[in-house]
Amino acid sequence: MFEYEADQLSCERVPLARIAAEVGTPTYVYSLAALRAGYHAYDRALAAVPHLVCYAIKANDTLAVIRAFAREGSGFDIVSGGELARALRAGADPKRIVFAGVGKQPDEMAEALQAGILMFNVESASELEALATVARRLGKRAPVAVRVNPDVDPKTHPYISTGMKKSKFGVAIDTALELYERAKELPDVEIVGVDCHIGSQLTTLSPFVDALARVRALIGRLRERGHRIRYLDIGGGLGITYGDERPPTHAEYGAAIVDATRDLDVTVLVEPGRSLVGNAGVLLTRVIYLKSGAAKRFAIVDAAMNDLIRPSLYQAFHAILPVARPAGDTVIAVDVVGPICESGDFLAQDRALPPLAAGDLLAVMSAGAYGFVMASNYNARPKPAIVLVDGERYDVVRRRETIDDLLRGETLPPSLG
Repeated sequence: MFEYEADQLSCERVPLARIAAEVGTPTYVYSLAALRAGYHAYDRALAAVPHLVCYAIKANDTLAVIRAFAREGSGFDIVSGGELARALRAGADPKRIVFAGVGKQPDEMAEALQAGILMFNVESASELEALATVARRLGKRAPVAVRVNPDVDPKTHPYISTGMKKSKFGVAIDTALELYERAKELPDVEIVGVDCHIGSQLTTLSPFVDALARVRALIGRLRERGHRIRYLDIGGGLGITYGDERPPTHAEYGAAIVDATRDLDVTVLVEPGRSLVGNAGVLLTRVIYLKSGAAKRFAIVDAAMNDLIRPSLYQAFHAILPVARPAGDTVIAVDVVGPICESGDFLAQDRALPPLAAGDLLAVMSAGAYGFVMASNYNARPKPAIVLVDGERYDVVRRRETIDDLLRGETLPPSLG
């Protein structure tokens, strides 16, 4: 949904230069049409089996983004009480919410139970006991699935690999039966499913297929012991194209899941995040200065690692496009860096870009996932604005922070005068 029209990069039918002039920079820009298209691609791919697409709010928790998916009928994957509050504020159906995460607090469990969510994905024996205690206190029965760790290598970045033995997530698939047996003994817990999530940004289907084969076998053993398994949550993880990745299509992904689950008599839950929002957003930034060092050229822009930390944290690649289409083919290798006082503050290194000038606008592509949601106020920098584009119009769905926003909540103690 980001294309050049009349030599100006646009989101749908709104030129990014117009947004920069009227809203300022840095600004995140999301395409509503791209969000909707991503959701329906998953929904169509899984049409042959009972299913629920649960958007993983961790990827982008903007209220307007959550509302957009809720309006399409999406479910939601949450990992905190804050994400639950955001989902409910945006109009999500609590019966379509799944609560994951290794560190759920009792107050968060209580809020989710009171809301009436679909299920909790339990990740440890101690969490199961805590959830049962909270449910008992509230006079509720907690619906649970156990997150099992199939020990499958997803072949992705180690920071976003979640399904191997050394991971903090889930319980070993070989010992999961013990946890299910314990859950069966707890009157305040109802076993409803099995959960599995092996990682993020997967670009091949084989890890999904391997994990599903192991989970199928577990479901068989659980049913032999009398457990009623109604839901199979297989997590998210389908990758997107940042640079030269070639992830499976939604149709290929869906076909593999349908083939592995068609005869299981379960509702299949998937939890896509990045693949729903990643390529639906860009970070719009302006060149402040150009600088030539002894060994490198730098384009210093007004966006920084506090706005988009993925390049610094993961050495992640994000394509960068000039908002005004270049007139020629000349390119120069530059580091695109921000104003933060850290050597790791970069958006790109040794990137071939057309000759730039102060004031030029750049679009950091594929920034809709794990962009703003991971932003900080480091160096006392206000967070950027967020814009949602719908056809020929746009709305500022999160205003730019101010210095007053940064200071709000702080006080000076009387002892300091």
